[in-house]
Amino acid sequence: MVFVLIISVLIGLVSAFFGSIAGLGGGIILVPVMLFLSQAFEAFSWATPQKIVGISIVTMIFTGMSSALSYMKSKRVDFKSGWIFLIGSVPGGILGSYLNQFFSAGKFSLLFGILMLLVFGVFFLPRKNNQALLEKNRGGIQRKMELGGETYRYAYSPNAGGLLAFTVGMMSGLFGIGGGSLMVPAMILLFGFPAHIATATSMFMIFFMSISNSVTHILLGNVEWLYTLAFIPGAYLGGMLGAKVNKVLKGQYVEWLLRVMLIIVAIRLILKGIG
Repeated sequence: MVFVLIISVLIGLVSAFFGSIAGLGGGIILVPVMLFLSQAFEAFSWATPQKIVGISIVTMIFTGMSSALSYMKSKRVDFKSGWIFLIGSVPGGILGSYLNQFFSAGKFSLLFGILMLLVFGVFFLPRKNNQALLEKNRGGIQRKMELGGETYRYAYSPNAGGLLAFTVGMMSGLFGIGGGSLMVPAMILLFGFPAHIATATSMFMIFFMSISNSVTHILLGNVEWLYTLAFIPGAYLGGMLGAKVNKVLKGQYVEWLLRVMLIIVAIRLILKGIG
């Protein structure tokens, strides 16, 4: 029992640290690690996909809280866009949380891995010129943010943003990944968000999405409270530390960290799902 609790604290810390740097929320690391432990060690035999996702979603409340507070102090969060995206992501998250109960461990790993592989591939699509995106979305939501002495302009269609957010929310509730692994690349590639603003806004969204998704998973009985409470201290500290590290990284480094994490996780999960 003590071994499991110590490992849980460490997993919470590490997953939240790297998840916060890239705006992922930590679930993209926590979920596959817990899937591996559930198959490799008898002490983690209780960790079904449903229990793992329940733990991940509740833990991300605290990862999102600590990260968002840090990003808000440095004025990196686009609040208007965050609230708009939440309108779509919250109901999507509730639907995904409900659908989670119908997946076996093997199918869950395989689909999760394929999803991460697709997101990884999106990063290598030709990036549209930011001015072209502004022209294309002239009638949409126009945003201007100042960061590090520079002014960034970007725009997006509210319909496209809402549909994307709903899909991301559903994937978040289903796989327990926070949604950042989908939302951050989409904000950067499709809407022209600067990487640092996309990351910070994603963590702001993850905090609120995780609260609504957690309620659904709790009602479905997917949360093992003893183990979940062990993840929370590490997740809160890791989220805060990751946000601090993000501030000193260049935008391109944040993107490459996201790419590397996605491909490693994707390959590992697909192999596990096939095997």
